[in-house]
Amino acid sequence: MEISRLRGLLPWIIALVIVVSVAGPAAAFYLPGVAPADFQKKDMLFVKVNKLSSIKTQLPYSYYSLPYCHPDTIVDSAENLGEVLRGDRIENSPYVFQMREPQMCQIVCKITPNDKEAKELKEKIEDEYRVNMILDNLPLVVPIKRLDQDSAIVYQHGFHVGVKGQYSGSKEEKYFIHNHLSFLVKYHKDTQTELARIVGFEVKPFSVKHEFEGEWNGNKTRLSTCDPHAKRSVMNSDSPQEVEANKDIIFTYDVEFEESAIKWASRWDTYLLMTDDQIHWFSIVNSLMIVLFLSGMVAMIMLRTLYRDISKYNQLETQEEAQEETGWKLVHGDVFRPPSNSDLLCVYVGTGVQFFGMLLVTMMFAVLGFLSPSNRGGLMTAMLLLWVFMGLFAGYSSSRLYKMFKGAEWKKLTLRTAFTFPGIVFAIFFVLNALIWGEKSSGAVPFTTMFALVLLWFGISVPLVFVGSYIGFKKPAIEDPVKTNKIPRQIPEQAWYMNPIFSILIGGILPFGAVFIELFFILTSIWLHQFYYIFGFLFLVFVILIITCAEITIVLCYFQLCSEDYLWWWRSYLTSGSSALYLFLYATFYFFTKLDITKLVSGILYFGYMLIASYAFFVLTGTIGFYACFWFTRLIYSSVKID
Repeated sequence: MEISRLRGLLPWIIALVIVVSVAGPAAAFYLPGVAPADFQKKDMLFVKVNKLSSIKTQLPYSYYSLPYCHPDTIVDSAENLGEVLRGDRIENSPYVFQMREPQMCQIVCKITPNDKEAKELKEKIEDEYRVNMILDNLPLVVPIKRLDQDSAIVYQHGFHVGVKGQYSGSKEEKYFIHNHLSFLVKYHKDTQTELARIVGFEVKPFSVKHEFEGEWNGNKTRLSTCDPHAKRSVMNSDSPQEVEANKDIIFTYDVEFEESAIKWASRWDTYLLMTDDQIHWFSIVNSLMIVLFLSGMVAMIMLRTLYRDISKYNQLETQEEAQEETGWKLVHGDVFRPPSNSDLLCVYVGTGVQFFGMLLVTMMFAVLGFLSPSNRGGLMTAMLLLWVFMGLFAGYSSSRLYKMFKGAEWKKLTLRTAFTFPGIVFAIFFVLNALIWGEKSSGAVPFTTMFALVLLWFGISVPLVFVGSYIGFKKPAIEDPVKTNKIPRQIPEQAWYMNPIFSILIGGILPFGAVFIELFFILTSIWLHQFYYIFGFLFLVFVILIITCAEITIVLCYFQLCSEDYLWWWRSYLTSGSSALYLFLYATFYFFTKLDITKLVSGILYFGYMLIASYAFFVLTGTIGFYACFWFTRLIYSSVKID
């Protein structure tokens, strides 16, 4: 489609995106503000608190929405666009350490929850909410030993607000809060200097009903349950702290420091270590088998069948012999006839090109290490900005196709390209955001952020779509390799297996089959709040998806043309695009088998976001299939002699 002529602009776009989107930590590069922090002994370490999150409700809340201890003044940390959209709310906390200075049983504060606060605490414990904290940009984790493996330790993101349980001999369920935190800070010490870098931040939470003698004297009160003077520390939760209205809860913490051999550059490796990478390799091998099978079929069609067909057609000497032939050559006069709703097809092809460009560049950045999890919100910020800038290619490709279809109203087409897909997604997102806002969750996107999103859309994306459209429409129209007859040829009755609906549904199975194992890990990462940092695997799967979509569409398109059905334009788009239907069905299956979501709002959120994801997947895979078929038909019809 001559998109290569726009390559001159691509370096500028990539340079701009790098500057804007990669303003956070990266694994292998020292960007501004990302250099490792060196700490001397007794340097102050400030722990920050992030959102409360739950895999049962998927609704994040601010840390201080619960009656926790808070500093004199609560200060919000500056967040990027991606962090705000993810619901991150990073604030300071009363937990302050001194580097390499262990502390035992430090009192943070004493609170006495009222009826409303006690009810909120119980609700959060019931919904299995976790507290997320950050130290030197490292998230707090709870090490958990895997029962199925002797030495394997997995890291849970954040610690639970509390637990639900029963006293021995009682059937009544009570709620117990984790009010004592035993922190472990791992550091890597420089051999030549006394400087050290933080490489790990772990916690073991306990529920302890603290007791003290005499009057409460703030942080100087001596507790009998844990006492630094008597070297008595909290080792278990034998006498847990129950959540009751108007009953005191004393919050305490220990902090230990441990020297580690892990270097600062590798400190995320522990969090991101994949214990099931053989499953990913199985996924890749499984997908490669599908690709090899399809490649064999395409090779057979292209090398044997087509070569034989073209040789035979080109050797025909008389018109009578030609009339005896059947197959794809007979529809040469109709195969490039513009389809019905050609405007809409142009819009969706342009949007698909935009989506493809965004994903390709995002994955390249991710593979290079720019978008590691240490750069919170970086992935989403980069995707949004890339989507906006790729509007240039959306306008260009849609107008090129539109001009080939003899379209004249390019401005109308450009407006539809700029507004159809983003408009539908924004409408769904707005409704979902209203539901989150109704639940008073911190995941609700603020009005200012919503305004920024609209500004990006209308201020940058729409003008770029117009620029691309103008450039594309000014170029000469793409010439068809054969002339189109004035009167459409009648399509003969088709066999049952060539029915459009049947062949479209069949076409989506293999592209979905190539990605569904990786899809499981992506869904687990999003909805079960686990780290996902295997972009190498993901990039391989993405390449396999492109090849699978292209090949299955070419195979089915060839069979369709051989049965003298020339209406291939829309069918080529829908054939590979139908894989989005299987993606949504799989998401439904995942919801009922893997998630423990009980709230109606949470269920609506899940299906709303998965609907957006499936719609985007439809646009992406459909466009890949369409361009593969477009190239294939032009290739075969330009190879035969037409009388």
